Amino acid sequence: MVFDFFGARRKVVVGMVHIGALPGTPLYDADGGVEKLIDNAASDLEKLQAGGIHAVMFGNENDRPYVFKASPATIAAMTAVIQALKPMMKVPFGVNYLWDPSASVAIACATGASFAREIFTGLFASDMGLWQPNAAEALRLRRDLGRPDLKLLFNINAEFAASLDHRPIALRAKSAVFSSLADAILVSGPITGQPAETSDLRAVSEAVKNVPIFANTGVRLENVREVMTYADGAIVGTHFKVDGDTWNAVDADRVKRFMDVVDSIV
Repeated sequence: MVFDFFGARRKVVVGMVHIGALPGTPLYDADGGVEKLIDNAASDLEKLQAGGIHAVMFGNENDRPYVFKASPATIAAMTAVIQALKPMMKVPFGVNYLWDPSASVAIACATGASFAREIFTGLFASDMGLWQPNAAEALRLRRDLGRPDLKLLFNINAEFAASLDHRPIALRAKSAVFSSLADAILVSGPITGQPAETSDLRAVSEAVKNVPIFANTGVRLENVREVMTYADGAIVGTHFKVDGDTWNAVDADRVKRFMDVVDSIV
């Protein structure tokens, strides 16, 4: 059992619902507005659930270039989109606002999400500049908002960035659990859609035994069996899209084929 809300499942797959660019960001479609964001996200959510996904996570991947501090407008819009879709949700859901841990927690608490993902710990040189997340602030916000049950998924090797902490990844994973109270550890590749190193997944799974381990990027039909050897779950976005392109809509057939394989190995 990974988390209580997954029941007795030993291995889980979380599918990404990539919300379109939010108000105030460079790629926002002002003509379509928030209604278009809701409609497109609803279509992706419907296909993921029809394909047998175990959970979904809402993310703002389209808000490029990314920022470290969310604006009130984007927090409000992302919350509104998720709230609008709640009546059609049949599986647990999570939230990830890139790259603001406290915004992720706030939106998760406001919408009743079961989990939130972010870079909570570490120090990184990144496309966005020097990256210094604040786990303490995010966890205190979770407490203040009365959601101790909200699971926080710590991505410990950020995409679009290089860690300035040169400790082995297994030690950083153990440290995140010990010092920052991570509920799960996520291992990523160098960029969205690219897989984590198998050696990293193996090292973390051997070092951390008391919280779940997830493969965070690049999991696809061809490697999911190997990934699930070391991971308790996978978060999948790009592989579920038409032609395997991150920015396309979800392809229902790709979801179904992938989930059939997962169900056969667990």
